[in-house]
Amino acid sequence: MVQIEEFIIGAVSTSCAGFFTNPLEVVKTRMQLQGELQARGKYTVHYRNALHAFYTIAKNDGFIKLQNGLIPALWYQMTMNGIRLGTYQVIVNSGFTKDKKGDVVIYKSILAGALSGCVGACMGSPFYMVKTHLQSQSVQQIAVGYQHDHQSMLGAFRSVYGEGGVLGLWRGAMASMTRVMVGSAVQLTTFSKVKEAIARKQVFAEGSAFVSLSASTISGVVVTCFMTPFDVVSTRIYNQGLDSQGKGLLYNGVVDCYLKIFREEGLWGFYKGWGPSFLRLVPHTMLSLMFWDQLRDIYTRFKIRNV
Repeated sequence: MVQIEEFIIGAVSTSCAGFFTNPLEVVKTRMQLQGELQARGKYTVHYRNALHAFYTIAKNDGFIKLQNGLIPALWYQMTMNGIRLGTYQVIVNSGFTKDKKGDVVIYKSILAGALSGCVGACMGSPFYMVKTHLQSQSVQQIAVGYQHDHQSMLGAFRSVYGEGGVLGLWRGAMASMTRVMVGSAVQLTTFSKVKEAIARKQVFAEGSAFVSLSASTISGVVVTCFMTPFDVVSTRIYNQGLDSQGKGLLYNGVVDCYLKIFREEGLWGFYKGWGPSFLRLVPHTMLSLMFWDQLRDIYTRFKIRNV
């Protein structure tokens, strides 16, 4: 039987987090596109760091532009993370991720996180593409990366569909699936193990929100380290323009993107935007997993009282 409530809880929790962290997502996207396929010192640096990027965007584009792409970002969170967290929890509820003693088995948790992340990323890919297009849009003075001329989320979908049909909506999905598989496996496994350890040592009172808050904070730090290179590649693949045959102007695929970034920008190229990515992922992970954990706890208590 499909546990639909697990998918709803996952969608609501991550959407709440996405609203607060979207400005950091805008900053991260701009910094990841800055100096695309150019060596350091060979391009104009519009965004020196996360704080400077906030100031530059607010000054040149307007403060409201820090929420560029918010609507598709929320739809992405609801779709991708609703499916990801819902699928993961259904797997957990089945008992697959634990041993006979009830302890989390790391490799099984990694498999569950990767599988759920892959499914969620595939379903949410069109929203991620449009979100990236809108977040990169800016006035010419501070423009980075390919500039897509979209006026709204619906306008972006019409444009993408007109260029590549239904399959065009899933262009770049493989990069996103790899990104979320790694991020999800690391995030959910770290969260589960750390939460289990904190609860066992009784650092906080049973049922305290600080248990999930502490576990999600540590999880966010670990996720940033592992996921940033995959995040940069996803942004580049999704944002690149297309030629008249519908092929990417810069990259022929995910592997080609990795090779070109390494060759032209070096290892550091994979960690562009690490600062805002860290500042976004940590609070986003904290908020989404804390909301998720607390909403599940509330739902479980409500269900028990009404049995």
